[in-house]
Amino acid sequence: MNIIIPMAGWGSRLRPHTLTIPKPMLPIAGKPIVQRLVGDLIHCADLPVETVGFVIRKDFGAETEQKLLSAAEELGLNAKIFYQDEPLGTAHAILCASELLSGPVIVGFADTLFRTDMKIDTAQDGVIWVQKVEDPSAFGVVKLDGNGVITDFVEKPKEFVSDLAIIGIYYFRDGGLLKREMDYLIENNIREKGEYQLTNALENMKQKGAAFVKGEVSAWLDCGNKDATVDTNQRMLGFLEADLSIPESVLLINSTIVQPCYLSEGVVIENSVVGPYVSVGEQSKISHSVVQNSIIQSHAEVKNKLINNSMIGNRAKIEGKFEDLSIGDYSVTK
Repeated sequence: MNIIIPMAGWGSRLRPHTLTIPKPMLPIAGKPIVQRLVGDLIHCADLPVETVGFVIRKDFGAETEQKLLSAAEELGLNAKIFYQDEPLGTAHAILCASELLSGPVIVGFADTLFRTDMKIDTAQDGVIWVQKVEDPSAFGVVKLDGNGVITDFVEKPKEFVSDLAIIGIYYFRDGGLLKREMDYLIENNIREKGEYQLTNALENMKQKGAAFVKGEVSAWLDCGNKDATVDTNQRMLGFLEADLSIPESVLLINSTIVQPCYLSEGVVIENSVVGPYVSVGEQSKISHSVVQNSIIQSHAEVKNKLINNSMIGNRAKIEGKFEDLSIGDYSVTK
């Protein structure tokens, strides 16, 4: 079995945090979004996973490519890098890794994190992960028959047809069949809103007899903007709490850690309270501060600050100041 991860967008809604690294490389509970995604997909797979293909932009750069290769190696996988430099849609992105489209394949779009106890039923033609949403008009959705088989794929319906949103995770028993249908879209220039859509290929496969069933998730975690990413970090730390530990290289000086927190190698925390729900990247330093529900990336410095619901970038330096106050009776400060 192979895994394909389309991730060729920088993530403009998360600027300035994506000015130097693409969104899928941002840390959630101490590891890049994409690494956590691939790890969860391996956990769902009922067959051995051989290779993961990352579909990226060339301008992500050599450092990002090396980090992706290292993340795959850490997960015990071979990895290949593919390029998509023009945003031509979901089907086109997957086809950029066409050499991996043979036999069983999982496709996971890299802005998706999820939690599930489900194992993939590899005997099915395909499995498409969904979750109920309040406003389905912003998503691709599916309709089901009485046996739980998908009957229709509808892209961003203007009128209600279903509240089961496709979350961006797919399993295909025959990657070659998927490839042929996506090739057909491109060869015949079949587009929706200017792009080649995976849902059109799925519809063609269904019309030719392929049966797709839904996959269920207990949580669908969003990283679309700063607040959503911080919230996802909080929820992921909660899921992982039993497995979290403080590395021996972390230096704690007169400080308290309120779990759950993820502290990377070489972190220094002095005269501070950190947590709950804080991720701190390697070699970062926090002193004389209180930090809650936040993501601090690597080699950052935080001093004399009260921080909550925040993202602090790599090598950022933040310093507040102590105040000398004289405040009278009944005064109010904010």
